[in-house]
Amino acid sequence: MGPPRPAPPMIQEPTLSASEAAAELGVSLATLYAYVSRGMIRSIAEPGRRQRRYAAADIRRLARKSEPETAPPPLYWGEPVLESAITLVAGGRLYYRGRDAVRLAESATLESVAGLLWSVAADDPFAAPVAPLPPVAARITEQAAGLPPLERAMAVLPALGVEDDRALARSTAGLQRTGVRLLRWLTAVMLRRPASAAPAHEDLAEAWGAGSKGAIGGADLLRRALVLCADHELTASTFAARIAASTGASPHAAVAAGLAALNGPLHGGLSARTGTFLELVLSAADARRLVVERLQHGEDLPGFGHPLYPDGDPRGQHLLDRIVATLPDGPELAVAATLVETVFDLTGERPTMDFALVLAARLIGLPPEAPLAVFALGRSVGWMAHVMEQYAAARLIRPRARYVGPQP
Repeated sequence: MGPPRPAPPMIQEPTLSASEAAAELGVSLATLYAYVSRGMIRSIAEPGRRQRRYAAADIRRLARKSEPETAPPPLYWGEPVLESAITLVAGGRLYYRGRDAVRLAESATLESVAGLLWSVAADDPFAAPVAPLPPVAARITEQAAGLPPLERAMAVLPALGVEDDRALARSTAGLQRTGVRLLRWLTAVMLRRPASAAPAHEDLAEAWGAGSKGAIGGADLLRRALVLCADHELTASTFAARIAASTGASPHAAVAAGLAALNGPLHGGLSARTGTFLELVLSAADARRLVVERLQHGEDLPGFGHPLYPDGDPRGQHLLDRIVATLPDGPELAVAATLVETVFDLTGERPTMDFALVLAARLIGLPPEAPLAVFALGRSVGWMAHVMEQYAAARLIRPRARYVGPQP
């Protein structure tokens, strides 16, 4: 469902050339492009030219930040705050320890990606026998049966932290084994099924009846989605998990912190907003008119545009390409394709992973809570990698605030 690439939208704000931007910041062109890949500077196409230009407002904001200050600088969106060797977002691509995540999604499972992110070098921790849910956690799972999968997992994690005394082993191998138990238990809790040694995408496909509407390739789409959700550098939920880990909290507590942050409407909750938006479009008589009216009223278009990927989210595009290749053509897929083309035509924005997840879930026939559950299960592997890295750093994360209140 790759959208056509018509002439880019007209520039509506002051811009600078690459050389002008680098000179104003006092950095090399390579550094300028690194800022763009991190979402710190917007890259804007100019009609009729191959070279891209750069938002002057972003450049001048960064230039002001580089000036000497008397107080610690504030935390800006997209600004690096710690070192990590896990995930890189650069040049419009996503890499797990130097491996292209989209290429991994062609054949990898979430479990094999866990091995990569957790730096498993010898024995496969997923070969260990399946540990059943501990008694208290199992009881809470049943008591919380009426809750959505994410909330159910959040209710159970504290009990798992108490009952899983093997998590006290903080060696590399011990943490890897804990990661395996957590992934299997989270899958079991979210699906309300016994813990299993099967790959997570197979458990999800069986529990949700992937393909029950006659669609093919449901399990494969789930596998790819889990791999692409495994990590995304220092997102809000990952930062929350690392902060918890930096205090010495258990892996269960750190993952619980990640889940709590993920549940917010501006992070994982975006899946629900994207689903609502897609539902409106699919039921509208004129999809283009609906998009135009939302833009006229200052409303956003959930599931489109990602600041780290000015030219499009490669995760979302990969999943959309697989949807087109594996699912039967139908009216809803045609409307979704029209929506993608319309949004690009009007705004220049492309679909994100959230949009692709929501569309895949709808076409396969999954429950409404499936996109967020897939996101959380996949990301739990990344959280565990960051927990391990933070334990190894043995350093408390304690940012400073810039005080702007009344002076004493």
